[in-house]
Amino acid sequence: MFLVPFAVGNIAGPLILGPLFDPLGRKPMIASTYIISGVLLLVTGLAFEQGMLSATTMTIAWSVTLFFASAGASAAYLTVSELFPMEARAMAIALFYAVGTGIAAGSPSLFGRLIASQDLMRVYNGYIVGAVLIIGAGLIAVLLAVNAEQRSLEDIARPLTAVRARLSGDREPVAVGARAR
Repeated sequence: MFLVPFAVGNIAGPLILGPLFDPLGRKPMIASTYIISGVLLLVTGLAFEQGMLSATTMTIAWSVTLFFASAGASAAYLTVSELFPMEARAMAIALFYAVGTGIAAGSPSLFGRLIASQDLMRVYNGYIVGAVLIIGAGLIAVLLAVNAEQRSLEDIARPLTAVRARLSGDREPVAVGARAR
């Protein structure tokens, strides 16, 4: 029963916040949703460590955190893929998704071990590590993300088959990768 609110938070974030990414800017929205979710995770961890949360309030806290995290992650996957030429975008999405999923696959097992230790401080340290990683991703977005909003995909990364602006000796366009005559 406690999984339903997580699913609601996961789907509501992209549905409600998603439309704001293009008009407000993907870079600030991705960064802010990541940083907000990291801060919420820190606050949740601290409240847990202090014994302030019941199962219900813990579920609500995680659902709110997932609301922001899922919106940022959804936009980040798409934005990262836009950095690649059109012919490689599907592969880029698949690669980033597979790597992210592969890394995240161990998280439930690790968190389960922390809980099984029955040491609240170890569990809280797990929260801190997760929060630092999420906030770090938000800060990386601040520094390195591309302003992709309201731009065509071809403006962000030219297709591999695009024609070069440089003309060949007989004034015919030269395809990317082709040599001038």
